Amino acid sequence: MQSFPLLTVITFLPIFGMFLVLFLPKNNDKLIKIFTLFITSAQVVLAALIWSMYDYSLGGVYSAESFQFVEKAEWIKISGIAWLGTIKVDYFVGIDGISAPMVLLTALICFIATLSSWNIPHSIKGYFAMFLLLDAGMMGVFVALDFFLFYIFWELMLLPMYFLIGIWGGPRKEYAAIKFFIYTLFGSIFILLAMIGLYLSVQEVMPDGSKVFTFNMLSMMDPNLYTQDGILSHLNPNNFRLLAFLGLFVGFAIKIPMFPFHTWLPDAHVEAPTPISVILAGVLLKMGTYGILRINYPMFPEITHQLAWWIALFGMINIVYGALVAMAQKDFKKLIAYSSVSHMGFVMLGMAALNTAGISGAILQMFNHGTITAMLFLIVGVIYDRSHTRGLYDFGGLANQMPVYTGFVTVAFFAAIGLPGLSGFISEAFVFLGAFSVESIRIITIISTLGILLGAGYMLWTLQRVFLGELNPKWSGLKDLDFREYAMLVPLTLIIIILGIFPSIMLDFMNTSVNTMVDFLIKNQQLFSNIIQ
Repeated sequence: MQSFPLLTVITFLPIFGMFLVLFLPKNNDKLIKIFTLFITSAQVVLAALIWSMYDYSLGGVYSAESFQFVEKAEWIKISGIAWLGTIKVDYFVGIDGISAPMVLLTALICFIATLSSWNIPHSIKGYFAMFLLLDAGMMGVFVALDFFLFYIFWELMLLPMYFLIGIWGGPRKEYAAIKFFIYTLFGSIFILLAMIGLYLSVQEVMPDGSKVFTFNMLSMMDPNLYTQDGILSHLNPNNFRLLAFLGLFVGFAIKIPMFPFHTWLPDAHVEAPTPISVILAGVLLKMGTYGILRINYPMFPEITHQLAWWIALFGMINIVYGALVAMAQKDFKKLIAYSSVSHMGFVMLGMAALNTAGISGAILQMFNHGTITAMLFLIVGVIYDRSHTRGLYDFGGLANQMPVYTGFVTVAFFAAIGLPGLSGFISEAFVFLGAFSVESIRIITIISTLGILLGAGYMLWTLQRVFLGELNPKWSGLKDLDFREYAMLVPLTLIIIILGIFPSIMLDFMNTSVNTMVDFLIKNQQLFSNIIQ
């Protein structure tokens, strides 16, 4: 089965489904929904198959031989272009312990979001076609090992997300969609420029002995393949590498979103329909931190070490600032949006540690935050569907009227706080363990612990305002969860509890790759510092 094109199937299955959706009868909404659910269910099955076949002993990161489910084929080849010679782009996909958890997360969140999409009010065919295209773009980002292919998938998800917010969103949907589009496109320009610069700096040796410039990410991680024949012969190599790192970092930081590039997120979350908020928080934000780990770190190990302190600092700002702003919110959905800003700061702090504990905690936090925040947005969607309000002061005593719903809310809230026994705790614990062991960022780590205290403050305060006390008579007719809502919330609850008790299920997935990356960053720091000398 390792030779079967599993990654191609799991990536392009939603595009195949999108074309079929376009041919389904326009007035048969139920058929369109069921078919989309079938496609996303098939993705979950394929992701589970990948998980069951995954070899924990292989490291990946920079060696094609240690990636798994690899597929490589010549895609684009144009010869005789001035001094460039041949432009060559490969279809090159594969996964390791850094990308495999994200593949599983994407499949799971898209399945849950499909169930959440059952109440979309209009233009059902267009909505689910855009939804499936978005699914394919996100999945492609996590499996691509050719930079050109990575960039296509990165940009592919921009268009459907723009329409999903702009057509099916709330009252200020056009503003939120345009703001999301402009911010993300702005970052993509920097990624594109850095990608072209790297392409013109690295040459791959072909079987016939000739050399061609390459978009191969793994070749860009090899200091021996950088050439003086390219753009580096016209620029100061050190300056170019610093600019390339910063360009890529800004492009990925906007997606995280890192302060001060975060302002698009609350608007997008508040105006987006619930399932799109679930995807935004559950998967899209992780594309930013994944891009830094997959591209910035192994391609620029010397600059990564130089700027690790700054990454930790901005992580701390995200943690504390996001939590303080979340505490000030009166809109339930906006509060969860700013809590995402805060919790993604933990990911950045763990990445800045540059050790196994910190980076493992960061990747685990990416997965755990995806499931916890998806559950939180689903919870907001459940109450909004019934009451058509998200005001935190509009409710009171909902636990009396909706006890089962309140039980799920309590699990999600305490997981977000980082209660031991739930998944949020172990990932944050590893982040702090890794970061605190690094002397240069120890003070930053200590200040960052304020995020735990502030998170408990705004989550418990929200629980008190919305669910405890006397029931507001206005909501005495609200019904508890239905079967579809159980189907959305139960899987996420089980994952949160299971990973809280047995985190090794996910840590074993990533352990070898994280160790490989940490070793690579240490061994190649000096090699890249002396590049093109």
